[in-house]
Amino acid sequence: MRATTITRAAAAAALAAAVLAGCGLGGTEKKSLAGKDSLVIGVKEDQPALGVKRPDGTYEGFDVDVATYIAGRLGVPKSRITWRTTNSSVREEALAKGTVDMIVATYSITPKRKMKVTFGGPYYVAHQDTFVRADAASIRDVRDLKDKRICEVRGSNSWRRVIEERKVAAKPVTVDTYGACMDALAAGRLDAVSTDDLILAGFAAGRPGRMINAPFTDEKYGVGLRKGDLKGCEEVNRAITAMYQDGTAERLLTKWFGKSGLKLTTSVPQFEGCT
Repeated sequence: MRATTITRAAAAAALAAAVLAGCGLGGTEKKSLAGKDSLVIGVKEDQPALGVKRPDGTYEGFDVDVATYIAGRLGVPKSRITWRTTNSSVREEALAKGTVDMIVATYSITPKRKMKVTFGGPYYVAHQDTFVRADAASIRDVRDLKDKRICEVRGSNSWRRVIEERKVAAKPVTVDTYGACMDALAAGRLDAVSTDDLILAGFAAGRPGRMINAPFTDEKYGVGLRKGDLKGCEEVNRAITAMYQDGTAERLLTKWFGKSGLKLTTSVPQFEGCT
């Protein structure tokens, strides 16, 4: 009987340990972002002025600078950040699997995404606009995209804003990245690229074409975190608040978009709340 009692006690202890690990008290899988001394951060690699991977393997852009600032406020210096290219189509999966600790990559907060991801922020509110070739004089508003070929990036919602929300019967052409969108536009395989104005401004700086300057949405750029990491979310929001209050946000926006002609917002965005 004594041996049986010991065996049962050992089994109970093992079960308790497993439960604690699953709750994040005894394992690393559920550890909050706020408790880490190093971070893997997901960013884009092909969005000029936002997230670009340079030939030497380093990353630069507004999102990269924002992520670096937030990490610093969390106690993680730049030397302990690992950057990982995370395209739109794999963002939720990367967070769920723990491939990345957080994502700062023009990641618009939506009700559907909030079912799978906890969002800090937003750290900026962009607006969807449309970029066309210089000879596309007939496209002046989102309604003019009817029957036009527009870009659909896998995992992005921008094309839905046109077709499903604005009920414009455009023709989506699917590609993997916004860089591919711009290449297709230049080659004549698309008539327009409609997405966030910051994304378009970055591409417009080095490509022929024009912004139609007719914004029609608010795109709340959030910091994507593992679902349920409320402590990490609260710390991220404190960091974003400090970024605006100490002038860093204005400096970074001016650095990357000051010459774009966009009207930039330099006040703290209204947070969504950590859920």
